[in-house]
Amino acid sequence: MPNPVVIALGRIVQKAAELRGGGSALPGLVVEKLDPHFAANVLGQLPRGVVLVSGTNGKTTTVKIVAELLTAAGLNVFTNNTGSNFMRGVISSLLRKVSLGGRLDADIAVLELDEAHAVNFVESVAPRYTLLLNVMRDQLDRFGEIDYTAELLSVVARKTVDVVVLNREDSRLAAIPERERLLATVQWFGLAGGLRAEFPEDDALYDEEPREEPGDETDAAEGAAEAFADTVLLTGFSDATATLELDRSVYEARLALKGIYNAFNATAALALVHAIVPETPAALLVDALAGIHSAFGRGESLEVDGQPLELVLVKNPGGFRLALRSYDPTDSATMLAINDDYADGRDMSWLFDVGFSSLGGTGVAVVSGTRAWDMALRLSYDEVGVGVVQRDLNAALELLVAAGAGRPKRIYCTYTAMLALRKLLAARTEVERIR
Repeated sequence: MPNPVVIALGRIVQKAAELRGGGSALPGLVVEKLDPHFAANVLGQLPRGVVLVSGTNGKTTTVKIVAELLTAAGLNVFTNNTGSNFMRGVISSLLRKVSLGGRLDADIAVLELDEAHAVNFVESVAPRYTLLLNVMRDQLDRFGEIDYTAELLSVVARKTVDVVVLNREDSRLAAIPERERLLATVQWFGLAGGLRAEFPEDDALYDEEPREEPGDETDAAEGAAEAFADTVLLTGFSDATATLELDRSVYEARLALKGIYNAFNATAALALVHAIVPETPAALLVDALAGIHSAFGRGESLEVDGQPLELVLVKNPGGFRLALRSYDPTDSATMLAINDDYADGRDMSWLFDVGFSSLGGTGVAVVSGTRAWDMALRLSYDEVGVGVVQRDLNAALELLVAAGAGRPKRIYCTYTAMLALRKLLAARTEVERIR
């Protein structure tokens, strides 16, 4: 069992970090140094074990969906909902929930982990269930080539005990069962043929427009379903509705989640939860999707001075492209906030693999962040007009709020810019506190 003294010290550090406005990971770092087996000892008590979610895009939102669906199925769920997806972030979240005696009141843990930290995690805690979402270029200065990222996720799949749920549309993930000897059963989530162009693989990101799929779309979807058993499919979506195929039955799901990418995240989450609690009626899980809202900063909707404002996290070419396709630029004043801190990735060359022509008609009201001028230069190549370049986020936010009184606002922002903007916005409106 964990040492009560270590837990007490961790909580003291946690409280001090909160008073200083610090990050959520420091207490976990301290506890990890004092007791390297803390997480394994706490999580090892859970009767339903650990669920791990990893991949490049969609981890935080998907974990939120999975946790809420499992709660709807009657389980008591622990999750690391701060968005800190390193081991120390998991430990910091555990410190808030564990008793001084080291007990965690939960049936199951659903954890988001960065691809590299997931590999370290599974060496000490073997997950019962794993969901691997996608492999795309992200933070090349940290991960290097995309095939290396795929190999990291292969290690996670090898260590999983019961079920691995894979994205059949991602060729690098779909190849894992062919080249690896897995202990776990493999299940899948995927897309009907006509939707695949909306979610291109990383290798297709140089195409400005979605690719057209040859052949009959219905036949393609049915043929793929035969090839991949135990597949949950997204077969259609609109602004607030997704059509899902599960166990050969079709369901219409209402979604509070915004963005076309979140329809696919919901599909992945449903596939995973169905694998964990197959006895739960699918209709109950589909109905529960209607009450789940986006995770913080991922399409989060706020109100500032009586004006709607949305925060949309972007951190790599694939995610940024899908975000731009998901929102109508004519309905809001737009701001781009691009930082290059460690958590964002230092190499910002990926911005040149995103097409910004959809913003050309309306332009961008404000560009901000530490790499504001780089972003403004990138926009100029696509002939997108920029109203103001203001590196300071606070000043930029003031300019955006003042732009077009009463008009909705939308901010596309990298991770650290999103965290900073949420702090600034919390001083002037109600912002959900993440703990």
